[in-house]
Parts: sequence; structure tokens; C-alpha cells
Amino acid sequence: MYAVIRAGGKQYRVAPGDVIRMEKQADTDGRVQFSDVLAVSADAGSVLPPGAGASVTGEVVEQGRGEKVLVFHYKRKKQYKKLRGHRQDYTAVRITEIAFDGQSFKAPELPKKEKKVKAHAEHEGAAEVKTSKRPGKKAVKHPAHPHPKKAAAKTKAGKKRK
Repeated sequence: MYAVIRAGGKQYRVAPGDVIRMEKQADTDGRVQFSDVLAVSADAGSVLPPGAGASVTGEVVEQGRGEKVLVFHYKRKKQYKKLRGHRQDYTAVRITEIAFDGQSFKAPELPKKEKKVKAHAEHEGAAEVKTSKRPGKKAVKHPAHPHPKKAAAKTKAGKKRK
């Protein structure tokens, strides 16, 4: 199941659950409705013509700016060089539903992300947990136990300076 839509002067082939990066859309409430549907394919062989009353709905995932494109103008022997950069604004949209002819094809719901807790039960006295270079291992920094002779040397050195 897929549809071909027109948005921002370009055409996109989309299916439920796809994420497309398109030119920046006006601020909405997180939903985008594409009414300019060029073609819809229900199964492998049939394609509905444009204007069949189809609609595509999506939700905004993110908005941002793309990679920088450098534009360099140069004319040889004329001492003319000009360098400009450009970053295109984009909107990432996840297609949630394709509806046509009384049928509706929806994308599966995304699972909710769980927050990970950094503290580990086996290292209750540990001050800090670091990742190790070995895969699957954790390096744990335990609280320092002062050496009796080194602690005495530090206190004597501190008294001599005063």
C-alpha cells in the first residue's frame, strides 16, 4: 500500500509509517494533511487515478535545518571569488494514514521510550559509573579509602606550610 503525493513542489512515494523530509511546512498542531494525492496503490497490481478523493495524513516528527551547501563563484584571471553557504529548512513528517474510497490504512503506533536509570543495584556504594572499553563491561569508581601513611604525610606537609 502506497501513495504518491505532491508537497513543496516535489513528489514523494509514501507508505504508512514512512518518514519523509520535505520543505518546511507552516506551524501546525503537529498534524499535516496532504490533499494533493497523485496516485494510490491498494495492492500490487491496481493503481487509482488522481482525483479519486484520497487523502494522506502525517504527524510532524521534527523541524530543523539541513547540512550546509557551499556555493563558490570564481572567475579566472579577474581576481573574483565569492563563497556563500546555505542551509535549507526542513520538516520531517511521519505518514500515519492513507485514506481513499472508504478504506483507511494506518501506521502502527510507536512504542513509548523509557528512561534509563544510571544507578546500579549491585554497586550501591559506587560514586560514579563509567563505560569500559570492553563491550558489555562497566567500569565502576568506588569511594576512595585513604592510606594511613599518605594521609599523615598530607597533614604534616600542610602544617609545615603554615
